[in-house]
Amino acid sequence: MKSKRIILIFLLLLSFSKVKSQNCNYTFSGLVEDFHDKSPIVGATVYIKNQNKYTTTNFEGKFSLPKTCAGKIIVEISHVACDPLIFELNITKDVYKIIDLEHHEEELNEVNVKGAIGLKTKTAQETLIKTQTLEKFSDASLGDALKNITGVSSINTGNSIVKPVINGLNGSRVLVSFNNVRLQDQEWGIEHAPNIDVNAAKTISVIKGANALQYGGDAIGGVVIINPIKSTINKDTLYGKSIISQQTNGRLFSATSNLNKSFKSGWFINGQASFKRAGDFEAANYNLTNTGINSKAFTFNAGKKEFEKGFELFYSYLTNEIGILRASHFGNIADLVDAIESPVPLFINNFSYDIDNPKQDVTHHLLKAAYYKRFKGFGKLSLQYDFQSNNRLEFDRRIGDRKNLQAVDLDLTTHNFKADFNLDADPDHVYKFGINGLYQNNFPDPITEVRRLIPDYDKLSFGAYAIANLKFDDMILSGGIRYDLEHINAKKFYLQSRWDNLNYQNDFSSIIIDPNAPGSQLLTNPKFTYNNISTSLGLTYNLNDTNSFIINYGLANRAPNPSELFSDGLHHSAARIEIGDLRMKTETSNRFSATYAYNNNKLNIVVEGFYNHIKDFIYIEPTGDEDTNRGAFPVWTYKQVNAQLFGFDTNIAYQPTDNFLLTNKSSLLKGRDLSGNRPLIDIPPFKTVTSLVFKKENWNNFYASIESEYNAKQNEYPNNNFEAFLPLENRFVLVDISTPPSAYHVLNFSTGFDFNMSKTNFNLNFSIDNVLNKSYRNYLNRLRYFADDLGRNFKIQLKINY
Repeated sequence: MKSKRIILIFLLLLSFSKVKSQNCNYTFSGLVEDFHDKSPIVGATVYIKNQNKYTTTNFEGKFSLPKTCAGKIIVEISHVACDPLIFELNITKDVYKIIDLEHHEEELNEVNVKGAIGLKTKTAQETLIKTQTLEKFSDASLGDALKNITGVSSINTGNSIVKPVINGLNGSRVLVSFNNVRLQDQEWGIEHAPNIDVNAAKTISVIKGANALQYGGDAIGGVVIINPIKSTINKDTLYGKSIISQQTNGRLFSATSNLNKSFKSGWFINGQASFKRAGDFEAANYNLTNTGINSKAFTFNAGKKEFEKGFELFYSYLTNEIGILRASHFGNIADLVDAIESPVPLFINNFSYDIDNPKQDVTHHLLKAAYYKRFKGFGKLSLQYDFQSNNRLEFDRRIGDRKNLQAVDLDLTTHNFKADFNLDADPDHVYKFGINGLYQNNFPDPITEVRRLIPDYDKLSFGAYAIANLKFDDMILSGGIRYDLEHINAKKFYLQSRWDNLNYQNDFSSIIIDPNAPGSQLLTNPKFTYNNISTSLGLTYNLNDTNSFIINYGLANRAPNPSELFSDGLHHSAARIEIGDLRMKTETSNRFSATYAYNNNKLNIVVEGFYNHIKDFIYIEPTGDEDTNRGAFPVWTYKQVNAQLFGFDTNIAYQPTDNFLLTNKSSLLKGRDLSGNRPLIDIPPFKTVTSLVFKKENWNNFYASIESEYNAKQNEYPNNNFEAFLPLENRFVLVDISTPPSAYHVLNFSTGFDFNMSKTNFNLNFSIDNVLNKSYRNYLNRLRYFADDLGRNFKIQLKINY
C-alpha cells in the first residue's frame, strides 16, 4: 500500500514537472484593422480557443496576450458587423501579427437606407421584389411578377407572352440583367417576352430610368436586375424548397424545386429546375383556343466563395412552346374586320392541351464564368465572360408540305466580356469603374422559305463607365458617366419595289453590292456606327427619421435596334407587315424624377414623379394595308418623333393594428408625340390597386387578402384607323384598330398558412383571380381585337422548405 502511494506521488510530480517545463512566456500581439481602408478596429475580441485566453483591441486596434504557451494555437477574431476570422499559428517565439477583417458591406451591392436592403442604387427610383412575393408567381411569368410594382405594366400577346413596360417604355429601352448578365434575346419584338424563369430569381430589383450605368447606358425605360438563388454562407449546410401549383383556368400545372449545398471551405453548388404546362385558357364566357404553354427551365451554379477571392460558373437553360390564339390569325383584311367586329372569337374549339400553329418555340442558353479578387486597402476586381444563344422559331398557319415548317427561324449568339473595379476602401466615398466588349451574330435560317424579316448581321460594341457614391451625414450623392460604341454590319435583300417606295435610291445607293439579285431584289450591305454618352446624377436626403427625398437626372442615348432599322415583310407571329427605316437616328432621353417617402410605424407613403423628354423617339404604328401572296395584311411602320412622357406613381400602406394592412398602388401616365401634337400609341391608362390584408402570425402565419384592381379607359390615343378595299364586296371598309376597350374592375382573393410535419415546413396558399368572372379587354393586350382576357381562375399552391 505504501509503495502504491509512492508511485502515485511520483507520477503527480512527473506530470507537474512536464507542465512547468512547457514554455508559456511568449507574447502574442498584433493589430486588427479594416481590410478595405486599413483603419483600426476598436473593441475586437481576440480569443485563443485551445488555451482559453482572450483580450480586446484598444483604441488603436492593437492587442497583447502575454504568457502564451508554445505550440499550435487556434485564434478567433470577432467584432460586431464582421464575419469571425479563425486561423492557426505555431508559437515558438514572440509573435506580432497584422490581422484584416471585413468591417463594412460592399456599398453598391447591399445598402441599408431606411430598410432598403438589397437595392442596387440609393439615389434612383428603385423597388425590390423579395422572395416571398416572387414565390406567389411561380406558375406565372416574369412580366406578371413585375406588374406588382407601381408604375410597371405589361404589353401582352395573350396571357403567356408578357413583356414589361416601365413608365410607358418597353422593348430595347428596358434592360434585363440576369445574374449580372445582360439578357440578349431579341427583346425588340412586342411579342418577345424575356426568356427568364421567374423561379430562378431570389429577388428582383426594378430601377426606373437609365440610372444603373454599370449595366448599360441605353436603358431609357429602366433596368430589371434579377438576382438568382445562390449560396451566401460559408458553412456546411444543405437546404432547398419545392413549389407545386395547380389552377383551373388552362388546367395549368407547375412545379419548381431548388437545392443548395455549401461548405465551410467556401465551395458551393446549387441547382434549380421548373416545369409548367397548360392547355387552352378561358375567358369569362368561352374557350381561348390554342393558348397553351409548355415550359421547361433549369439553372446550375457552382464555385468557391472566399472573402479575398472566388469564382463562379453559372448555366441557365429555358425552352418555351407557346400557343397563339387561333382566332388572331387571318387570311385577309376582310377576315380582320370580321374578327374585330365580332363579340366572340371567330374560331373556338373545346379544351385541349395540344399546341398547334400559330405558335412560338423559343430556346435560350446562358453560360457565365466569373472571378473576383480583393486587394487590401484598395478594392475589388471582378472579371466575367458570358455566352448566350437564343433560337426563336415562329410557326404560321401554313398548308401542304410546309404545314409544320417554321416561318421565322432566328439564331442570335452573343459573346461578352466585362471587367469591373470597385474602390471601396472608404465606405463613405465609393468609386466604381468598368469596361465591356461584345460580339453578336444573328443568323436567319433560309430553311423557312420566307423572306427574312430580320437580316444576317454582326454587331460589335464596347462600353466604359465610371460611378461615384458619396455619403455626407444625412445625404447621399451619386453620379456617373458611360460611353458606348456600337457597330452593326448587315447583309440584307430588298425588293426593288420596297427600295423605291422607301426612297432609298438617293440616300443608300452606295450600300448596294448586287443590284441584280434573284427575284427582282437588291443585295445590300448596310453598316452603322453609333457613339453614345449617358450620364446620371442623384441625391438622397433624409430630412428626419420619417421623411426623405430623392432627386435624380438621367441622360440616356439608345441606338436603334435591328428591328427598327431592317424590318421588312410579314411578321407571321404578329400577323402584320412591319417596315423599318435605315434613316433611324439615336434616341436621346432626358429624364428628371423626384421621390418623397414618409415612413412611421403605421403609415408608409411613397410618391414618385417623373418627366422624360425623348428626342428622336422610335415607335411603330399601323399605317395601312398591303397585299401579299397570302392575302392582305395591316402594315405597321417604324417612325421617329420628339416625344414626352410624364406621370406619377404612388404607394401607400397603412397598418391600423397588428393584424390588418391596407395598401394602395396607383399610376398615372401621359405620353405625347410633340412633333405631331398627338398622343403616343400604347401608353398604359390610369390604374389603381387596393388591397386589405388580415394577418395572424400565431395562427400558423395565417393571412387572407382581398384585392380590388381598376383599370381606366385610355382616352388619349392616336387615331390610326384606315380604310381598306374589299374586292369581293367591291367597297371600302374602316379598319378600327385604335379605339381602346372600356374601363374594367376585377376582384382577387388569396389566403394561406404554414404548418409543420416532422422537421419539414409547409406553406399552403389558395387564391381566386377575377372572382366575379368579369369580361374585359386590356388596352395593352395585342390580342384584344379578337378575344377577352382571362376569366375566373382558382389556384392552389404548396411550398415545401427542407
